[in-house]
Amino acid sequence: MADARRAQLKDQTEIAGARALIVEARFYDDIQDALLEGAVAELKTAGVAHDVITVPGALEIPAAIAIGLDAAASHGNPYDAVIALGCVIRGDTIHFEIVAMESSRALMELAVERKIPLGNGIITVNTDAQAWARARASELNKGGDAARAALAMLRIKRRLMRT
Repeated sequence: MADARRAQLKDQTEIAGARALIVEARFYDDIQDALLEGAVAELKTAGVAHDVITVPGALEIPAAIAIGLDAAASHGNPYDAVIALGCVIRGDTIHFEIVAMESSRALMELAVERKIPLGNGIITVNTDAQAWARARASELNKGGDAARAALAMLRIKRRLMRT
């Protein structure tokens, strides 16, 4: 497995006080706990409040994000960023490819169409061992990576929108 490479981003645009929506798929509860822990730790460090919505699987994540964004906006308290968390483990059928590709495609469409900073933390793996290596904060911490990606994009959005 290749070593994780995390670029040290220099943008220090203020984001404290922002709100993030985490949508998590609870198909693998124990792995999901680890992904969520990593994401929440990053948000707390940045001073970003968050809400969590739980859905059954990765395919439901994009729709729940869209619903959550609309609901928050209609109540006058919009989200500034979103984070998608889930785990898809390869099985014996092509279902893995469908879930992995379609959830990723829909997330990209949401991010671009709605101009919302989004961190994709849906891990797609071949084995339980690979999932654990990616989920644990002490290892690859993909939940934390997804939160950092969303926060980096939020900083970019705030910096560019104010100029």
